[in-house]
Amino acid sequence: MSSYREIVTKAVLGKGKKIFNHSHFVNVNNTPSNVLGCWVINHNFKGNKEGSVITVTGSYDINIWYSYDNDTKTDVVKETFNYKENVNIREKEGVDYSDASIIVRSLKDPTCREVKIDGNKINYKVEEELGIELIGDTKVKILADDNMDDWEEIVDESDAMKEIDETVDEDYLDKK
Repeated sequence: MSSYREIVTKAVLGKGKKIFNHSHFVNVNNTPSNVLGCWVINHNFKGNKEGSVITVTGSYDINIWYSYDNDTKTDVVKETFNYKENVNIREKEGVDYSDASIIVRSLKDPTCREVKIDGNKINYKVEEELGIELIGDTKVKILADDNMDDWEEIVDESDAMKEIDETVDEDYLDKK
């Protein structure tokens, strides 16, 4: 007779991804002539569950290299940007998310997409993509065959060899 068994295991209960776009500006001491480079470094983030919303908090450093004084001098402006973003996760009915752990991964590192000079300000846009997974306990039903005998007889080879030795007639060839 076959029956079903339930296995309790950790599994992905919900997942999603989102692209974040942040627009910022930074004031500089000198009027920029050109922006020579823009780098986003030191990206840190974590996620917390608040109801059916995952709140991702994080930060990154922005370094903007620019020239000024008719491209005769350069400077680098550094700024740390903190952010807090909400991501909705579609929850299934009947699933308990209260003990779920949250894994946030960077699918696409933050990069500077656009930089513009506006007087003594430099406007920039940063884009990043994060993936969020909710990991928690769940049950999986499997078909189990109750008629199978999983127990094999364990044969002690030393006893089996003794039995064979006792049944062998050593004079068999001499008798012929």
